[in-house]
Amino acid sequence: MLQYIIRRLLLAIPTFLGATFVVFFIVQFAPGGPYDQQMNALRKGQGAEGGGSALGTESMAIPPSQLEALQRYYQVNEPIWKRYLMWLGLFPRPVNDYLAEVGEERNVGGGYKVIARKDATSGSYKVYAVENPTMPLDDWYVDPSKKANSVWLYQREVAGIFTFDFGDSFRYRKPVVELISERLPVSMQFGLMSFVITYVVCFYLGTQKALRHGTKFDVVSSSIIFIAFSVPGWALGGVLLVILGGGSGIDLFPTGGFQSSDYDTLTGVEQILDRAWYFVLPTVAYTLGGFASITLLMKNSLMETLGQDFIRTAYAKGLREDRVIWLHAMRNSIIPLVASIGGVIGIFLAGGYLVETAFNIDGIGRLSFEAIGTRDTNVAFAFAVISITINLVGSIISDFMLALVDPRIRFS
Repeated sequence: MLQYIIRRLLLAIPTFLGATFVVFFIVQFAPGGPYDQQMNALRKGQGAEGGGSALGTESMAIPPSQLEALQRYYQVNEPIWKRYLMWLGLFPRPVNDYLAEVGEERNVGGGYKVIARKDATSGSYKVYAVENPTMPLDDWYVDPSKKANSVWLYQREVAGIFTFDFGDSFRYRKPVVELISERLPVSMQFGLMSFVITYVVCFYLGTQKALRHGTKFDVVSSSIIFIAFSVPGWALGGVLLVILGGGSGIDLFPTGGFQSSDYDTLTGVEQILDRAWYFVLPTVAYTLGGFASITLLMKNSLMETLGQDFIRTAYAKGLREDRVIWLHAMRNSIIPLVASIGGVIGIFLAGGYLVETAFNIDGIGRLSFEAIGTRDTNVAFAFAVISITINLVGSIISDFMLALVDPRIRFS
């Protein structure tokens, strides 16, 4: 078993790297990113200062020093493979980047001043502290600049997703980890509740439909779940808000959010009840559409198992029907459901943008979708990493669950 776990983890590494590189490559070369947005903002600023231009903002010239600083900040002057390694946290990236004139003092923050000088022997540039101009600083580096008699002074830092540093959001001007930590618990609560409810309901409903195949219950329940499957979650959420959220019907549930304004003043039990009250309508809208596929998967699997020879043999030996169904048939019937657990976990935990928007919930699904729309690449990258990781972990969980219920599978 330990060898199997090690093999799966080793296999997950190239899968993770391949998936993240594809996402990174596409986002880096997609138009309208933060670098392009800043370029357009600088062009518009130059146009405003110069009284505008008949050729539009695209023809506005950006000062070379600003353009070079922008390229270094977004690292577009680096090759794609180096940017990817910097993003992973496997290659040092420049920080505390300053443009300085050679031989002139440069304030680098906190009242600390440095000076760059060209070494007469080696011909390379070295950085010295103003207080001690004889000893070069080992933690400062120098890059040439396009500006005459100037260089770029910077330090290096290894920071990336492997160090849980996703950078700052270009839209919110906050660390991405902080944004996600504020919203991920909400989406995970919805996701886990929806996952448990969906599997419990679909397991029972699929079993009953298989045992009562062709009856009125089977026909009516199939009609209901297919109608629910055809209605989008956000549309169902809007209808529920109108009917039960005080729109035009009963004012029974809140119209949005996920907790009351006085939530922090409530006791532990009151907080649980408060969240449950707010979660009713979003959870219904989030889960109802997923009932059809899992219910029918359970039904068809059980019906197929009940038609197998070993089931007929069990009946022929005089075993009770409930023992045949729940002890012999059920273990083989739940294999398809167990195999799909990994993918379902990824779907539920990823969050649902439209449902979160309909109920005004600040979840990770809404955050990530808006990040894609506004080209907030750091947030989009973080969401991609979370989704890929959840799906990889989910696939491993599915394999373990499958080995537990299917005696034909062995870890060896």
